[in-house]
Amino acid sequence: MSLAQQPQSCVETDRLALLGFKDHIFKDTTDFLSSWTGKDCCGGGWEGVECDVSTGRVNRLVLQTPSERDISVYMKGTLSSSLGDLVFLETLIISGMKHIAGAIPESFSKLSRLKQLILDGNSLQGDIPSGLSHLESLQTLSLSGNHLTGHVPSVLGNFKNLQQLSLTDNMLSGVIPIGFKNLVNLQSLDLSHNLLSGVVPNFLGELQNLTYIDLSSNELSGEVPVSLCSLLKLSFLSMDHNRITGRIPTQIGKMKALTSLSLSSNKLTGQIPESIAALPNLWNLSLSRNELLDPLPIAFSKGLPSLLSIDLSYNKFNLGIVPEWIRTRELSDVNLAGCKLRGTLPNFTRPDSLNSIDLSDNAFTGGISSFFARMSSLQKGKISNNQLKSDVAVIKLPDGISSLDLHSNQLFGSLSRMLSNKTSKFLEAIDVSNNQLSGSIPEFVSGLNLKVLNIGNNKIAGQIPTSISNLDKLERFDISRNQITGTIPVSLGSLVKLQWLDLSINRLSGKIPDSLLGIEALKHANFRANRLCGEIPQGRPFNIFPGAAYVHNLCLCGKPLPPCKGTKQDKLGQ
Repeated sequence: MSLAQQPQSCVETDRLALLGFKDHIFKDTTDFLSSWTGKDCCGGGWEGVECDVSTGRVNRLVLQTPSERDISVYMKGTLSSSLGDLVFLETLIISGMKHIAGAIPESFSKLSRLKQLILDGNSLQGDIPSGLSHLESLQTLSLSGNHLTGHVPSVLGNFKNLQQLSLTDNMLSGVIPIGFKNLVNLQSLDLSHNLLSGVVPNFLGELQNLTYIDLSSNELSGEVPVSLCSLLKLSFLSMDHNRITGRIPTQIGKMKALTSLSLSSNKLTGQIPESIAALPNLWNLSLSRNELLDPLPIAFSKGLPSLLSIDLSYNKFNLGIVPEWIRTRELSDVNLAGCKLRGTLPNFTRPDSLNSIDLSDNAFTGGISSFFARMSSLQKGKISNNQLKSDVAVIKLPDGISSLDLHSNQLFGSLSRMLSNKTSKFLEAIDVSNNQLSGSIPEFVSGLNLKVLNIGNNKIAGQIPTSISNLDKLERFDISRNQITGTIPVSLGSLVKLQWLDLSINRLSGKIPDSLLGIEALKHANFRANRLCGEIPQGRPFNIFPGAAYVHNLCLCGKPLPPCKGTKQDKLGQ
């Protein structure tokens, strides 16, 4: 680098502004911005600080967690108003610092050169300052993943150059402001996971540069505006989990760039429009949990050439059988739960392409032994609440499956083969509850990655094996409503990630071991209707669970039940 290209020493105003910010952060980590020393914040290698080589003014401040970039910064505290003195800033990114709280400083309104303001993944509170509207150079504003409240300021529509706006995952309320109609250069709008209400405004259809709209998980009402169908560049549209009513507009077939359409969990009525079949790039169609009616569009059998994922679950469909155009395509995700399907399980022409399948809450009968066998790419299989009969010992599972849900069928046999030393290391969740399984709980080898094991409401007998401790990733363990005997093994207390434990309605005897006090993550436990005796472990959370979690046992005592006889607690109560 020539002498002329070398950055000038940073201006004292900028250095003091950065140090003012540093002073608002609690210094409780050993590596806290250790590079922020000396008088030169430009040439001194200050972490996350960049300067303009010609002016020596700080123009970029980028502090992110290691998962987002390779900067090892951990911060806790508040954003200092002194950051507003960095008036030459063009990029300000402070994200992923879950312990940065407080309000967004009003002083940020002075950052007139700012093009990028990204404060994602912190714990910022309060309103979005209306003063941010002064940042007329802004191209990206992202405040997602905070605890922001209040209304979205209409004056944010002043951002004539704004291309990306993300306010997702906050607690913002009110309507989508009318001022947004001025955001003519906007390409991406994400307001999902808030408390926004009112209708989806028609003016969004005037923002012709939009390629991405996510309004999901709010409280929006009214119909899908026909005006949106004029957004010919739009590739992603999601309004999941709102209160949208009416029909899906037939004009939606004009949106040729659309790749993903998600309108699940609303109150949509009528039939799916035939025009959707004319969308050449649509790979994801999610319309579940509405009130949509038969018949499915005939045009779907020859249209939708790019379709990979379809979810029609829980509408008012009476399909009878899985449509041929679904069975014969190379799809990755098929979700047809609650579609009144009957008969035996379908044969898919390209089972190797399936990544997930959900056929729950239908009326399938017959066996299941070889259904998954050729689904070599399957990760999630769910066929719960049907009338399937099969010996679980002969069910063939693909090697890479991670989640299997077969609850509420008529399965029988022993779990010993499904849970053995040959169990895939990828398998994280099994739910075979509410069947007719017998035998005992098998021994568990180390190295398994199970997080969920639900075998409740069967006919399983025997004891809880001490090798349960090998399931060190387990978060949910339910063996309720069986015929389990013996004592609760002390080794159960080593499952420190356990959040849900249900041992109720069995024939367990002995004490609840004190070792369970080591499970600090536990949020729910149920020991009722066994033959347990002795003092309930006296520590959180066991002595603050409701008494109903312990009733109908032989002689359990101690908080939250009455004190044990002869104890100091009992004598004090006399």
